[in-house]
Amino acid sequence: MSQNNDTNVFYDAVADDYHLWYRDWEAELEREGLHLRRYFREHGVQTVLDASCGPGTQSVALAGLGFTVTAADPSAGLLARARQLAAENGVEEQIAFVQSDFHHLLSHVSGPFDAVITKGNAIPHLLRDEQIEEALLIFYELLRPGGLLLIGMRDFESLLDDRPRLLPGQVHDGPEEQVITFDVWDWDDGPPVTVIYNRFIVRGGGTAYRVSKYPVKYRALTTAEVEVVLSEVGFEYLSTQRDRWEVIMTAIKPK
Repeated sequence: MSQNNDTNVFYDAVADDYHLWYRDWEAELEREGLHLRRYFREHGVQTVLDASCGPGTQSVALAGLGFTVTAADPSAGLLARARQLAAENGVEEQIAFVQSDFHHLLSHVSGPFDAVITKGNAIPHLLRDEQIEEALLIFYELLRPGGLLLIGMRDFESLLDDRPRLLPGQVHDGPEEQVITFDVWDWDDGPPVTVIYNRFIVRGGGTAYRVSKYPVKYRALTTAEVEVVLSEVGFEYLSTQRDRWEVIMTAIKPK
């Protein structure tokens, strides 16, 4: 297995089409902001580091609700899309954009933050145990005492037995063409067990369609595995709740 999992080729390629994996992109932005604010309210959160901002799904939504946001991502394509989304929503002044992966955050941002978040299933891109531990240690260092860490990821536990191969996406019916998304998963026993998401975008109409395929690798990570590392790093008050396809894990840095 490669020591590192370079995801930038994938995310740069799909940056402009990222919204196609959602039925309603605007509704998703609104929902994400309100959902995160519910977690933040009881922890006095004002400053947020979005450590895997992607196309701005969470960062732009939070800035629109009045939070001060630092948005980091290693993909130049996704950062450009996030900046565009921030401008479209009039919140570019409330967001500081930084090109960085998890492991180089300390060289690019200065804490402490009230909250550090990483959603969109970014943590499972880390394939090795030591990479996960290092990332969580960096999050810990960037948080203020009493600060909140929030992780949104797919829990692969329930998928390891059946190992599904085909997952449906969305169908968008436009005036000029129809766009269909779906995933084909390729599993590898490892260790650790990994899965390549082959993300397909099909465009066209009538009997003429064209297909694009974009592969990206994940570790088949489980919530239980992450909880163990969170405890070892020093986080307290771990909590896990299911939210649609992902689980939301929260933890507190001790005061």
